[in-house]
Amino acid sequence: MTLLSSSAPLPPDLRGAVIALGNFDGFHRGHQAVVGRAVARARAEGRPAIVATFDPHPARFFRPETPHFRLTTLDQRARLFAAAGADATLVLEFDAAMAALSPEQFVRDELVGRFGAAAVVTGEDFTFGKARAGTAPMLASIGAAHNMAAETVAPVTDAEGVISSSRIRTALIAGDCDTATRLLTRPFAIEGAVVHGDKRGRELGYPTANMEMGRYLRPRYGIYAVRARLDDGRIVDGVANLGIRPSFDPPKLLLEPFFFDFDGDLYGRTIEVGLIAFLRGEAKFDSLDALRAQMAADCENARRHLSATPSP
Repeated sequence: MTLLSSSAPLPPDLRGAVIALGNFDGFHRGHQAVVGRAVARARAEGRPAIVATFDPHPARFFRPETPHFRLTTLDQRARLFAAAGADATLVLEFDAAMAALSPEQFVRDELVGRFGAAAVVTGEDFTFGKARAGTAPMLASIGAAHNMAAETVAPVTDAEGVISSSRIRTALIAGDCDTATRLLTRPFAIEGAVVHGDKRGRELGYPTANMEMGRYLRPRYGIYAVRARLDDGRIVDGVANLGIRPSFDPPKLLLEPFFFDFDGDLYGRTIEVGLIAFLRGEAKFDSLDALRAQMAADCENARRHLSATPSP
């Protein structure tokens, strides 16, 4: 997958592409429909297919104090877009200059002028330009004046309504992994480098691969059954604490997976940990023996959940 930045010229062989345009954080079923339509049109017309995503998210740019809400990193999105058939990911660097562009300028100068888009595919609720003044019908109208086609894809719905990133965030904050997985079409996964911790897990007989949460959404704190992909492609199962570890001082927010039947050094390596099932909330224990006994029970509970969840 080619990862491109809007600050650099687009390679000539990618001009004239069909561009799927949106934030696409999470790349849920609705996003997949938009990108799927763009890829299908590109293949039918013999053009490259590009997925364009904004970074930082406009909500973060305008409200930097907003609590963490990310569902995917740029690297995760790029891999998901590639798996969906895209030829490249274009990162639109959202800054003050881009925020000030009028809808006309965004289409004429950026989509057509800078990127040479032949067609753009968005969701029906897509907005763009200064003060979000541009709408999907405006995109089609302005684009037509510059020989750029535009089409929209209807929202994807289920029995509860439109599938959205907001619904997925709500589910994760509630510890509802099943709903998040169904809407995403895969488990919510946290990717990052394994960092050194205070070795508490090792002392208890459960060595963990500690990971910082970074800009990810904070799901419900507690114990999860997890399935991870290592940097060498191996899939390993385990159980993880996500939270501040109330039994230890000082509190520190970490994702701490313990992998079953694994013996190896993961420090400094990048892994991706999927949350399969929420097992219980965080709790403070009066003794290390009580904590150790609960960890053994958590491992057995996690194994039961994972045995019922096919590995990819």
